[in-house]
Amino acid sequence: MVKASKYNVQGELIGEVELPSAIFDVDVDSPKVLLHEVVTMYRGNQRQGTVQKRDRSMKKGSSRKLFKQKGTGNARVGTRRSPIRVGGGIAFAIHPKSWYRAIPKRKKRMALKVALTDRARHGRIFVVEGLNFETPSTKEAKAIISKMIPERGRKLVVTDGHHVPTVKSFTNLPDVMTDRADSLNAYGVLKSSYIILSDEALKKVEEVFSK
Repeated sequence: MVKASKYNVQGELIGEVELPSAIFDVDVDSPKVLLHEVVTMYRGNQRQGTVQKRDRSMKKGSSRKLFKQKGTGNARVGTRRSPIRVGGGIAFAIHPKSWYRAIPKRKKRMALKVALTDRARHGRIFVVEGLNFETPSTKEAKAIISKMIPERGRKLVVTDGHHVPTVKSFTNLPDVMTDRADSLNAYGVLKSSYIILSDEALKKVEEVFSK
């Protein structure tokens, strides 16, 4: 049984909450290879693959042979666009490509559970009751985090939906990221030292990822 500290919106400790064992208390030894695979694939999918270099076919210039093959005493040379000439094309030029690799849903969910389990067992998951700003307030958001987590480190604030005022409240804070409960991923969890969930977000995580 894994528990997390529960706070109110003023950043005051009000008790503890039991975390779902199916998500926050799984075996973290055997799926380490799986976790590495999923994170590597996720990071690879973020690559744009838009790099473009011009090969000889993309360079401007005549395609005629500059001078005859024999009798000049010079090396054999082809067109002006040849890679061996100044201003010519690049040999083995890089062209745009897609780095995307589909990640199986079961693997993604298992990797997320392993990452959340690691944070939960080290006491780095916190639950906030009623975390829902009516208007954006960076000052209030900073006060909540500073009271809950005085240590330095990257924090991930998870909401149950796209609450614009809440997201805007944490956007300007350094080392603070936000995400929705139904779009959590292993890379985002591992990238953060501390996970802060609203009480509604915790219910949403259990609803979406406990299957």
